[in-house]
Amino acid sequence: MILGMSPLTFIHTVISLVGIATGLVVLFAGYLANRQLPSWTAWFLGSTVLTSATGFILPAAHFMPSHGVGILSLLVLAVALFALYSRHLLGGWLRTYVITAVIALYLNVFVLVAQLFLKVPALHALAPTGTESPFKAAQGIVLVAFIILGALATSRFHPATPVTSPS
Repeated sequence: MILGMSPLTFIHTVISLVGIATGLVVLFAGYLANRQLPSWTAWFLGSTVLTSATGFILPAAHFMPSHGVGILSLLVLAVALFALYSRHLLGGWLRTYVITAVIALYLNVFVLVAQLFLKVPALHALAPTGTESPFKAAQGIVLVAFIILGALATSRFHPATPVTSPS
């Protein structure tokens, strides 16, 4: 056990936190600043794919909402990866990429908030079932923030040259 987690859960959690951290760098220092960050982007997309994929190998007795989020995340990431690495952000693929990348980051943060309400005693006391107002308010704030950030990123990120590969 590592910090009360199985080694597999710990690795999944670390990968998830790397995805969120690198995703926030890409969002704020990349998209919102109209800068290409190929290495950061590769880390963000790769760790986010791994987060979603490793979620399916964690022990679970039945299909859970987190599995649905994982499926949705992988589908969104497939579009983002195609737009970035196959279509090189040309034409409408730029907007498609930014939107899908921001959605993938949002889904990771959505799960982080849910996990915080499950695992942090003070938050769990406020919303023990995840249906209470504090949980809904936190998730609502996160959703609105990502909608605003996604709209800003879509309008601000316009790289001068096509993206071909991480450097």
